[in-house]
Amino acid sequence: MISIHRIVLRRLLLAWVAVSLLAGGAAYFVEQEKIDAAIVALAASQSARFSPEGLDSAQHSAEALRILRDKAGEFVKRNFVVIDLYDRQEKHILQVINPEYRDLESALAQFPNKFPHDAHRHYEKFALGADTVVRVGVPLPDHAGFFEGIFVVDQATLAEFRAHLWRTLVAVLAAVLATTLLLYPVILALNRDVMRFSREVFKGNVEIVSVLGTAIAKRDTDTGEHNFRVTLYAARFGHSLGLSAGAIRRLMLGAFLHDVGKIGIPDNILLKPEALTAEEFAIMRSHVQLGVDIIRQSTWLRGAQPVIEGHHEKFDGSGYLRGLKGEEIPLNARIFAIVDVFDALTSRRPYKAAMALDAALEIMRQKAGSHFDPALVEHFLSIAPVLYAAIGQADEAALLAEMREQGMHYFLRASLAARPDDPSA
Repeated sequence: MISIHRIVLRRLLLAWVAVSLLAGGAAYFVEQEKIDAAIVALAASQSARFSPEGLDSAQHSAEALRILRDKAGEFVKRNFVVIDLYDRQEKHILQVINPEYRDLESALAQFPNKFPHDAHRHYEKFALGADTVVRVGVPLPDHAGFFEGIFVVDQATLAEFRAHLWRTLVAVLAAVLATTLLLYPVILALNRDVMRFSREVFKGNVEIVSVLGTAIAKRDTDTGEHNFRVTLYAARFGHSLGLSAGAIRRLMLGAFLHDVGKIGIPDNILLKPEALTAEEFAIMRSHVQLGVDIIRQSTWLRGAQPVIEGHHEKFDGSGYLRGLKGEEIPLNARIFAIVDVFDALTSRRPYKAAMALDAALEIMRQKAGSHFDPALVEHFLSIAPVLYAAIGQADEAALLAEMREQGMHYFLRASLAARPDDPSA
């Protein structure tokens, strides 16, 4: 039986990864924005300390420029490493550069100046190599000109900002993980209730299908054992072919209900010991369409239709209901046709004795390509002895118990793998 713990853990892990990516990405974006805002705020607070008195709107005396140069020289020893002054006509009149950052000004040449033409400070942030810089543009009082400073964020400040960023990310991811782990026992507890309910529902469905299939089998002078055997043969055969859980579930339903349409066939035809007339055989053949009409009313049983509709088709096209040929016949119907004939040959009926395994397999081999899909027959012949030993000699109680176990197994696997819009999976 599939481990629900493994399924829940796997899905919770996927959910944790998905939520972590979303929450972590959002937190990273928000914190990065905060870092950018903090860097700009730091540059703004520093730039406000530079007061360019002495820069007259009409003339720039040597003494005034000397005073400004001295003041700027002191200023570039701190975070501002380049200071430029422009007059009101945007003419460059003064530049002071921290000697350690002479290459920075040329690197910034790729970013053209943007002079502020309002009363507000303007900021641009750049990453130049290992440095994070902010270019500050400030209009001077009385429209005297423009101040532009290049502010370098020191590595210690950047490290502090980044450390805060990573602490925030770790906290977010840890919170998501803790929530995920707390959900695990809650989901398991809820799942136990769902599984208990599912088992009850499935048990009821199996009992209904079992009663219906057995009732039809008994009308046909048979017992329910044939239906159990062909269903288990089909499930084991489908599994060996690598069919999905959903396909095997549909195969089992079709195998157990393959003759459900015989409920509509009159007893004088269904139970007639002599050969049927052509007219009577035509009526007998109608059990296929009757079966399709019956199960079509149930969403849960609708997956049985390919087997019910196609189990009398033959690989060479000589069968009925539609005379399909080769791979036109649904795979589940081709699989079931093999196990149905195999069980008919190897089991005792009121009108015949059971055939020996080797003799039955020889007949199956002879009918490959005419009645049966030759590739499927070849595979079935290789596993038939093992299947016959496990299923062919079991009594009805053992067959019923095995069918319930296999049915629950594939019911659960198919339900877990099914799409929300595929109720018959």
